[in-house]
Amino acid sequence: MSQMRWTDRTNMTLLTDFYELTMSKGYFDHAMVETIAYFDLFFRQVPQDGGYAIMAGVEQMIDYLQSLKFSEEDLEYLTNQHNFDQAFIDYLRQFAFTCDVWAIPEGTPIFPNEPIVKVRGPIIQAQLIETMLLVTINHQSLIATKTARIVRAAKGRPVLEFGSRRAQGYDAAVLGARAAYIAGVAGTSCTLCGEHFNIPTLGTMAHSWVQAFADELTAFNAYARSFPHDTVLLVDTYNVLKSGLPNAIRTAHEVLEPAGHRLKGIRIDSGDLAYLTVKAREMLDSEGLTDCKITVSNALDEYIIRDLIQQGAAVDSFGVGERLITSRAEPVFGGVYKLAAIEENGQVMPRMKFSENATKITNPSDKAVWRFYDRTSGKAIADVITLADEVIDDNQPYEIFDPLHTWKRKTLNNFTARSLLEPVFVRGQLVYPHKTIEAIRNDCARELERLWESLKRFENPQSYYVDLSHKLWETRNELLIQF
Repeated sequence: MSQMRWTDRTNMTLLTDFYELTMSKGYFDHAMVETIAYFDLFFRQVPQDGGYAIMAGVEQMIDYLQSLKFSEEDLEYLTNQHNFDQAFIDYLRQFAFTCDVWAIPEGTPIFPNEPIVKVRGPIIQAQLIETMLLVTINHQSLIATKTARIVRAAKGRPVLEFGSRRAQGYDAAVLGARAAYIAGVAGTSCTLCGEHFNIPTLGTMAHSWVQAFADELTAFNAYARSFPHDTVLLVDTYNVLKSGLPNAIRTAHEVLEPAGHRLKGIRIDSGDLAYLTVKAREMLDSEGLTDCKITVSNALDEYIIRDLIQQGAAVDSFGVGERLITSRAEPVFGGVYKLAAIEENGQVMPRMKFSENATKITNPSDKAVWRFYDRTSGKAIADVITLADEVIDDNQPYEIFDPLHTWKRKTLNNFTARSLLEPVFVRGQLVYPHKTIEAIRNDCARELERLWESLKRFENPQSYYVDLSHKLWETRNELLIQF
């Protein structure tokens, strides 16, 4: 078999855990090819014990499912390396995706244990896509969730995504920057992401630019002549206050202003950022450069940004890299993909994973997810997971209750109910309307505004209600009693 360069590979069909193929072979051997199964993708805990997560990655999930096909190279590998028999190989050769898929739209706040993607279809097909769906949704939802925290900490100041060089691979750099833009960054340093997704790209110089010239002033003057309309100077290569700022001010007065331009900004990438920015602001203002913006970088996250603002740092924007693009504080989203039901003679037969660990017991059957909003405030009140055929009438009172502590009950009035899972594929055909990245970003900002402030705290946020309907709770309880 010819060796393909990894960067040439576009067919991701074999991005599976191998057990998905062994199970598929078993289903094939036992005449289960036409068995209809329901799978739920959900997560159990918000990263960093936060109050909410952000859904992302649906567009890439769609791309993957639309191109799902075993190549001859794939089939040759499975035949030669794993001895799959010819009948199964022939089945894979004719493989075509015909499942129904639902997903919560990108940019929507999501919460533990509710299905964020639902798949219904022939069990082999639904099983084979597990890994790719998880890696796609887990990664982008993780980065979007982390970004939302960082953007919130900045209190309206622009946050710039600078993480490509520290990302866990090139896909993570590009798609992580996409997820970060959905969740609120002003732009990215990743040029490929900017090209592919039409996201603003930003960047100026590295320390190597300054070091490449005979002295700092020469380096600044050269950059200003190349980019007079957009001059942002990195001032910490040698000494911010004794060298970098004075030379940046000279460049502003001696190169830019005579040509009719202004110094757009400076960036500080090391040192005591609170102290240095205050002193830099004083120096710039005293020289008439009150419109010059100050950007800081250097291993920032939401906690450092919050502290800088509390300490009075004179910062106009933040460049955030490794701690955003890797979600360094908690780099795993933890989404799982579990069987929820099997169809037998047209009837949905619930399936459920049991465990001595109560948090790993799954919710059975074909389900829907509803979000309740207060009509007066517009804020989200609770989510309720129901059986798929249940319809919630938001003109009538609705009782919610804690599925584990059932005596905790509340009757909701004056609310609107929204069904969150939207059709993406019907019998393998895409039905989901394409949204621009700007529309998704706007949706995210709007939905975040509909969360109570208590959910957005970094420490000990309020727990959001994710409850089960009476019918689903009864279905779950009946199965629990059986075992």
